[in-house]
Amino acid sequence: MFRSAKDTEFAPLPQSESCESVNLTGNDNDGKVPSRKLPTTFVCLLLGVAFFLSAILGALSGILLTQDPDKYCFQRTSRFSPVTQDTQISYHLTRFNGSFMHENIYRKPASPEVDEAWQALGVDYRGAAVPQDLAAKSGLTNKHVQIQEKYGGGYPANVEGLHHLHCLNLLRQSLYFNYAYYQAHGDGAFSNEEPILQLHITHCLDILRQQLMCTIDVGVLGRVWYNKGNPTAFPDFNTVHKCRNFEGVREWAERHQMPEVVPEDFYVRPDLGLVGEEMP
Repeated sequence: MFRSAKDTEFAPLPQSESCESVNLTGNDNDGKVPSRKLPTTFVCLLLGVAFFLSAILGALSGILLTQDPDKYCFQRTSRFSPVTQDTQISYHLTRFNGSFMHENIYRKPASPEVDEAWQALGVDYRGAAVPQDLAAKSGLTNKHVQIQEKYGGGYPANVEGLHHLHCLNLLRQSLYFNYAYYQAHGDGAFSNEEPILQLHITHCLDILRQQLMCTIDVGVLGRVWYNKGNPTAFPDFNTVHKCRNFEGVREWAERHQMPEVVPEDFYVRPDLGLVGEEMP
């Protein structure tokens, strides 16, 4: 006959069992089923491990829930950069201007106004000095050029993203309908002889190829209809992207530019064993 909960009597384990073992069968030694006992110390150990793991998981969950998602995303997808020491990387949704027929200032034929727009992006900013204590984390070693301690020390370096824009600008200048304009002015890359200019242009082309492959965009381009007389499908390039705060990075690079003219002894003289025979 079943007994109700209130009729059930609960009694502590006998003193001899409380510190030595736990009965797993619910039968005493006088029953027909043999008693299987597990050492209490083992049970306590299991409970302790379970409690410890629960505490760790709770702490990790708290960290993940309170951590800045933008910072976490940046750390997971990028290597360390001195830019982030005093610039907060954030993300926002932006719809690309993918217009095919309507040119913006960056697409127009060569002119002072177009050059001014590109220059405002920071395409020709001078490098910044990366402090000694951030050099290793930034990928800089004793093989790289260093600045004399009396001028502040550190390593001269450029923000890679702005170099990519510099390269894109050079490709724009090299387009068949712009080339003659910039060659006639003879500024920047166009002050070099033709073979060097060609190497500069192809260097930029391949750097951008590698960058685009490294950060391949997995978004998709749908199609829209145009031409009511004869409806035709055309790719919709006005897509939405999650972008970093470019202006924050550009402003960092602008603020940290080294002097336009530096003393002759600005850089530490190199160990001749580290000097290559030609440009890398």
